[in-house]
Amino acid sequence: MKYPVFNDETERPLDELLSDGGFTAVFRTIGCVGDSLSSGEFQIPAEGGGWQYIDKYEYSWGQFIARMTGSKVYNFSRGGMTAKWYLDSFADENDFWNPDKKCQAYIIALGVNDLFGKNMPIGNPDKASLDEWENNDDSFSGCYATVIARLKKINPKAKFFLMTMPRGYADTAEKDALKAAHAQVLENFASRLEFGFVLDFYTYAPEYDKKFHDDYYLNGHLNPMGYLLTAKMVATYIDYIIRHNPRKFDFVGLDG
Repeated sequence: MKYPVFNDETERPLDELLSDGGFTAVFRTIGCVGDSLSSGEFQIPAEGGGWQYIDKYEYSWGQFIARMTGSKVYNFSRGGMTAKWYLDSFADENDFWNPDKKCQAYIIALGVNDLFGKNMPIGNPDKASLDEWENNDDSFSGCYATVIARLKKINPKAKFFLMTMPRGYADTAEKDALKAAHAQVLENFASRLEFGFVLDFYTYAPEYDKKFHDDYYLNGHLNPMGYLLTAKMVATYIDYIIRHNPRKFDFVGLDG
């Protein structure tokens, strides 16, 4: 298939995965806000039983994108991260609100630990401000909106790519419904941002079926090939968004 440089209305976001990142390379600085899957985390058996979790940032999909595109990519992430933890302490402890770390684009991949690990209420996105965050509540929607608002304060013209969760073969009806609700929250926020877009893996990524797990997972997390595959999916989706909305990206080179 020829690479579709021009707008093709029949094209879907992940029809053909790119190895060079495509137009994602227009961003010279990218910040990845996320959890273990944004941190290249490997899950291996620990001595004496149980599991050991190791964040190997050089294997994160963000750093694979950095090597694809030549861009500077920050890992604003850690295994187990939630939006609330990010706000309460993690970002401050790591100086992630520092304007010197301002990015032209932010990819936010939060929600798994919030909704499935901490059982945080999803909240009402309509009541979450993307500007005046002081009155946002501690629900997932409120905390996620505050992350966006604080990053937008650092760079008002930043482009935001909000990542939904792919479907899995072991998902129960309840888990699938929560993933769908998570996607609706992100759609709400993206629609209210001047430069907000959804990386809708829930709809367009392949189902993470048993074959996918056999090939691309290492126990409960991805293996090196899985992180590289995710990088190609993320960069390909961003390339698709840019090609279908080129006027939104005219002034990327002048951000800041």
